[in-house]
Amino acid sequence: MTSILPSTSPVVKRLLNQKKGITEEDEWWAEKAIKSLVKKVRKTCLDELERAIMHEEPNTKCITIQRSLDGRLQVSHKKGLPHVMYCRLFRWPDLINHHELKAIDSCQYAFNLKKDEVCINPYHYTRAPLPTVLVPRQPIESIPTDLPVIDDYIDSVPENTDHPGGMNNQMFPLTETPPPGYMSEDGDNQEQNGTDDMDTSIIGSPSPSLDVQPISYTEPAFWCSIAYYELKTRVGETFHASQPSLTVDGFTDPSSPDRFCLGLLSNVNRTTTIEQTRRHIGRGVRFYYIGGDVYAECLSDSAIFVQSPNCNRMYGWHPATVCKIPPRCNLKIFKNADFAAVLSQSVSQGFEAVFQLTRMCTVRISFVKGWGAEYRRQTVTSTPCWIELHLNGPLQWLDRVLMQMGSPRAPCSSMS
Repeated sequence: MTSILPSTSPVVKRLLNQKKGITEEDEWWAEKAIKSLVKKVRKTCLDELERAIMHEEPNTKCITIQRSLDGRLQVSHKKGLPHVMYCRLFRWPDLINHHELKAIDSCQYAFNLKKDEVCINPYHYTRAPLPTVLVPRQPIESIPTDLPVIDDYIDSVPENTDHPGGMNNQMFPLTETPPPGYMSEDGDNQEQNGTDDMDTSIIGSPSPSLDVQPISYTEPAFWCSIAYYELKTRVGETFHASQPSLTVDGFTDPSSPDRFCLGLLSNVNRTTTIEQTRRHIGRGVRFYYIGGDVYAECLSDSAIFVQSPNCNRMYGWHPATVCKIPPRCNLKIFKNADFAAVLSQSVSQGFEAVFQLTRMCTVRISFVKGWGAEYRRQTVTSTPCWIELHLNGPLQWLDRVLMQMGSPRAPCSSMS
């Protein structure tokens, strides 16, 4: 039952009655969110908001609030993008994040336009589908344990390359705050926000005679998991990233949802070389998770070295190539649309081909010291300090596709 404070105004009460799918635990927060909105908009705008919500009418005016410095709005203990917050409250309670929203053409203050005011009219946004792959229906059998061995490159000698285009070819301007398009669901520059080039249509077209099941990409609660290593030794606990901007640095501050500090992690077997390398990690690396894509920005005064099979495929490099990213440079290291296309192709090639894509969902990054054919250290486990990112969204998508496909047609082995 909704608990409305006696002092609640009539307009707040009417808007509370229009909320969608709010649990009892969130009733108090919903009231706070609506009261906050009522204080921020003009009376005429409130009338327009009620009309839009009650009649599900997109042909209404923009309902705007002032854009904050970081683009987000905080109500009580929750902080998020304002248009997402009110779209979730009044229209789509299952909305995950802004990547699923696209503004209608007539909206003059859409979030992606980056104006001083932001439109929060829920009916000025449409729901964008996430990428989907069509998978033939198969009887779901137990997943085999004798699968083909995936070459994860961990003990191979990779090729090397430098940051493409040199220092002046940056994907987006380097700033202390997230780059343009960081919180935009439909920015003007495709290379900046990484969402316009995402294929959200149904991908892949098996034979029409087959009974197929669409398997959609879904956003996980934690977009990646990060493990830290010193040589071959895993150090500390796995870090689970929930924030779209994440820094991994060498400082000793406590870790937080948007920051993984390596300085506090201890290792009784730490060598002098590792100690010296850790001192040079400094500000480390910042990751941006934008519309399923991942960018890495080198904040350290020393270069970082990245091995991403997905990135290597984008540039036409060997899958095991290690790319050197100098200080003040950044690079898209995972492109979800590219992964979706490869997944679609692999489905038609069978279970084993899909299973092999697991390696595309892992990114390895070393700090300060590189590895590969041009370095004394030829494997990542020879570098003093490195991290491994597991991209949970693509991995979970693969799991669902493999479960739908069932067991491979023929037994697999490392000799297959």
